[in-house]
Amino acid sequence: MALHCQEFGGKNYEASMSHVDKFVKELLSSDAMKEYNRARVYLDENYRSQEHFTALGSFYFLHESLKNIYQFDFKAKKYKKVAGKEIYSDTLESTPTLEKAKFPQDYFPECKWSRKGFVRTRWSIADCAFDLVNIHLFHDASNLVAWETSPSVYAGIRHKALGYVLDRIIDQRFEKAAYFVFGDFNFRLDSKSVVETLCTKATVQTVRAADTNEVVKLIFRESDNDRKVMLQLEKKVFDYFNQEVFRDDNGTALLEFDKELSVFKDRLYEPDITFPPSYPYSEDSSQGKQYMNTRCPAWCDRILMSPSAKELILRSESEEKVVTYDHIGPNVCMGDHKPVFLAFRVAPGAGKRCQRHERTPREPCL
Repeated sequence: MALHCQEFGGKNYEASMSHVDKFVKELLSSDAMKEYNRARVYLDENYRSQEHFTALGSFYFLHESLKNIYQFDFKAKKYKKVAGKEIYSDTLESTPTLEKAKFPQDYFPECKWSRKGFVRTRWSIADCAFDLVNIHLFHDASNLVAWETSPSVYAGIRHKALGYVLDRIIDQRFEKAAYFVFGDFNFRLDSKSVVETLCTKATVQTVRAADTNEVVKLIFRESDNDRKVMLQLEKKVFDYFNQEVFRDDNGTALLEFDKELSVFKDRLYEPDITFPPSYPYSEDSSQGKQYMNTRCPAWCDRILMSPSAKELILRSESEEKVVTYDHIGPNVCMGDHKPVFLAFRVAPGAGKRCQRHERTPREPCL
């Protein structure tokens, strides 16, 4: 079981990071996890190192029924058998069983300092080798800027960053393997198209700052019906009068505006989305189904995979070929993001077998 967290330690990480170690220890020793007798935990907790800090947390739990599990050492370029439970935090830059990178500052110059980046690990289970990549891409800094063009400038920034990650995964330093990339991609609906669709017959009132003449608010009103306000748009306000449009039929009608992944259609596969937008939910513990009026709801949290990984899960010889792609906690508060999960079974030998050494497996020919 692989669990990828972003913004580990919370938004106020300087005050909250002290709770992380206790949480991890309780998780590893809990009754619910007692059948997982091996674990690897990677926590980027060192917020004092602004050059490297990503606040990513990657957890890998191995069930006792799994035999001969190996993890790749990126420095030695060979696999090592996994035993026991290990936690890594302050030494991630020198930990050989992962590859970690923070995106260059010039990728998102509008943000003076960010925690965006990725962490990659590689595993071999049942003759199948695959990479698991924890990722956090750039957000929309301003609803007003995102609304200006289609696609938005922020979509272009995310495109560049995701391309950077994919190129790193398949470069010539290591043999290629199937890969799963999952985390907070911050993918947003195409704002201009969404607003034009939701407010087709509306008139727009523009509000500017008195001192700079900068646009600070857009108010969309119905042409008739007493000029009812349909939408108010500010830098960090997206207040649409009817949230049900984002929940009805799990927001299916809005999927046509979820366009950012189309750029990578030949490199990344995603199962069909059948759950509502995963962000931004209310952080009020009594409002588990309510969206905040800060951003247009969107499917920010995703699980994507390479074409070879897609074949791996679909080629399973198991009788149970059910692949479940869904969100967690639809009716309870889980924070501003609802976690998303992918569950599937892979039969032993689903990957093409390659000759292997007695103790160190080679990658399958995926």
